[in-house]
Amino acid sequence: MRRIFFLACFLILAMCVNAQTNVPAFNAGNLRIQWEVLQNSYNGKAQFKSVLRFTNGGGQAMPAGGWKIYFNFARQIVPESVEGPVKIEHLNGDFFCLSPKEGFKGLNTNATLEVPFLAGAWVVNFTDAPEGFYYVADQTPEVTTPILNFSQVTSTKPEQLQRSAGDQVAVVTPQLVYQQNQGIKDVPASSLPLIFPTPANYQTGGQPFLLTAQTIVSADKAFATESAYLKAELAKIFKSNVGSGQVGIHKAISLRKVTGMGNEAYTLKVNADGVVITATTGAGAFYGIQSLKSMLPAQAWTGKSKMLSLPAISVTDEPRFAYRGMMLDVARNFHSQKEVMRLLDLMSMYKLNNLHFHFSDDEGWRLEIPALPELTSVGAKRGHTLTNTDHLQPAYGSGPSVSNPDGTGYYTKAQFIELLKYATARHINVIPEVESPGHARAAIKSMDARYNRLMKAGQQAEAERYLLRNLQDKSVYSSVQHWDDNVIDVSLPSAYNFMETVTDEIIKMYREAGAPLKTIHFGGDEVPAGVWAKSPSVQKLLASAGAPKTTDDLWYYYFGKINDMLKARSLYPSGWEEAGLRKVQSGNAKKQVPNPDFAKENFHLYVWNNVLGWGSEDLAYQLANAGYPVILSCVSNLYFDLSYQKNFYEPGQYWGGFLDVDKPFKFIPYNYLKNITETSMGAPVAASAWASKEKLSEAGKANIMGIQGQLWSEEAEGDERTEYLLLPKLLGLAERAWAKDPAWAAESDTQKADEQYNIAWSQFCNILGKRELPKLNYINQGYLYRIPTAGVLAENGAVKANVQFPGFTIRYTTNGTEPTVNSTVYTVPLTEKGNYQFRVFTESGRGGRSVGVTN
Repeated sequence: MRRIFFLACFLILAMCVNAQTNVPAFNAGNLRIQWEVLQNSYNGKAQFKSVLRFTNGGGQAMPAGGWKIYFNFARQIVPESVEGPVKIEHLNGDFFCLSPKEGFKGLNTNATLEVPFLAGAWVVNFTDAPEGFYYVADQTPEVTTPILNFSQVTSTKPEQLQRSAGDQVAVVTPQLVYQQNQGIKDVPASSLPLIFPTPANYQTGGQPFLLTAQTIVSADKAFATESAYLKAELAKIFKSNVGSGQVGIHKAISLRKVTGMGNEAYTLKVNADGVVITATTGAGAFYGIQSLKSMLPAQAWTGKSKMLSLPAISVTDEPRFAYRGMMLDVARNFHSQKEVMRLLDLMSMYKLNNLHFHFSDDEGWRLEIPALPELTSVGAKRGHTLTNTDHLQPAYGSGPSVSNPDGTGYYTKAQFIELLKYATARHINVIPEVESPGHARAAIKSMDARYNRLMKAGQQAEAERYLLRNLQDKSVYSSVQHWDDNVIDVSLPSAYNFMETVTDEIIKMYREAGAPLKTIHFGGDEVPAGVWAKSPSVQKLLASAGAPKTTDDLWYYYFGKINDMLKARSLYPSGWEEAGLRKVQSGNAKKQVPNPDFAKENFHLYVWNNVLGWGSEDLAYQLANAGYPVILSCVSNLYFDLSYQKNFYEPGQYWGGFLDVDKPFKFIPYNYLKNITETSMGAPVAASAWASKEKLSEAGKANIMGIQGQLWSEEAEGDERTEYLLLPKLLGLAERAWAKDPAWAAESDTQKADEQYNIAWSQFCNILGKRELPKLNYINQGYLYRIPTAGVLAENGAVKANVQFPGFTIRYTTNGTEPTVNSTVYTVPLTEKGNYQFRVFTESGRGGRSVGVTN
């Protein structure tokens, strides 16, 4: 009997153990995360309070310990402010780790854990949120579980949207949009210029030219490349091979080479007998072709036309600035070769001629360098890691997988050569940027991996050949983006070995592509305080005869050596403005002033810092007056990654202000402070406030090479978001870069200038709404530009609506549902009671974000 009792107990125990071993493991994929902003300017400081809520939606309790949740967040979390039974640690950059404290009891099914915390600065829109959450159990560190169920509570209260007590930028509501749009007049399409950007001189009148699939393209031998391009473009329109018939039988488009015209100048004549484009260079002929294409209606690009009527016109044209650029950051978030080619097509269409290719930064190195394979085998990949030895850590929500195309990717040598050929055929120079000595973490970690590989093979000398940091350096610093290991040690000879090898490999690719290369951009911005202070090799260099005396002097030491290297290769150096500045003592502080050492060295500076209210609003003019060739890249008007408006639903950054379509359009290159009436925080600024700022001298004007738009990619994840941020802002850039100064820019009478500007702004909005954006619905299968929200006003029992771009269609519903392409078209004020939703649509049927109002 006793044996039977013990046997029964054993079986029961075995059943219990077996039941426990069959309990499903906790699945972190069932977690739901919600984020809510509680208050900006918390306790009157430059910080905000928010809360993360973790809800266990699975069938098993979340363990009390043995796990971590990793995520990215652009703001710096104050560790001691974290409330609840968990802690949050900053790892590096925007990478954080949340883990349980001792005493955490776990999280039962359907239970919610709230984690309030403070972080620096402020937050306004949905792209400010933490992102890229994933779970890792301590026992299985190689297994990562993305937490995809993430949501945000919409910020609606003043304390959630006002950044600080001094923030006077209004939240953009449908009512405010309506008021802004009221000044935009409807201009008949027949009254709009036929060509965009605006030509220097043109006249219309006469009989039109009928363009068909039988039209001939005749070109002088010098313009064979441009002729081939035009034939390919006509083939897209008529869906057949065109342009090669016999001259004399069919009417022709003729490309004729003449002498004595400017480098990018052209003439275009269209009449009933044909089209003639004359130019001295291929670039001039190409821009004549772009003007001819600009005359075509949007429907031409649907590929359904049999014949197109081109109005008679006579154009004499050339650009205002030789440099008309666009910078694309492919390091923070990667962009495919196809998307870069789409951008090149867009640039060529609007006569921009320089692609500043920002392919390296802390978060990624995107160009294959055959001599240094680790740059892409390590530096082009992001995924879960705490060592950064095989790949880089996640950034900007790229998550744990190295397969995420936003975080991982690079251009092979063959792909880059193809891009160069594609750009060259469109008369676009590609300016590569090797970001240094700061913003170089991807390169540094890649060369660490190379060092480790070769040291294991017993090849110490080769391992150290390209090392970018001193392994004994104990310097402590934090960059603007919160990295503590992202600056190259410029005292190391190996750093210059690296730069020379990368430069020579780039030169080879350009030669193979037959592409022009005149400069390489070497970055030079945002090197933080504390760098190099405890590097043994730096201390040795500073102690040597004739060497720099302080770490501040290492700045000029580095760029001096870069300049010498480039000159030996018949290239000139380019960099951000800091590369042309010198630190000097001013009282108890240091300030930066133009460095005379490089002013006569053809050192091209891209000047971004004119942030309104920071004190360097006139820096571009200071540098141009000091003799530096300057490319205006001003954040106030030309940073396209900045959010269009202050609104929770608008993506993008806003540290430099908000940037709608009007900002690039109203930019005055030689006097950009003239029409700036408020700071980046919206505080009013009288014109007299800029009186003490340095004005651009006549000599300085000659040093303004041109202007450039910037698209940093922290918020540009994927092609759709990229094109949303880029367009239609790029069209304002194109107009200011190509066309001569409008009358309002030079008018000294403020009232007259405002009147002239309002007329010009209305015309520009009509050009976009009725000519240019409709074309972009179809070219290259369509560009996903931002469609403006409707302006809506409910007053006196009626609801009125308007739109920024005349020619777009407003549709609405009265029951609160989302309008579709089949919803009622708005034409007159509405008096019916109800919950209205308004949405703007393009002629191709694509809709923007809807807005609501109750009548």
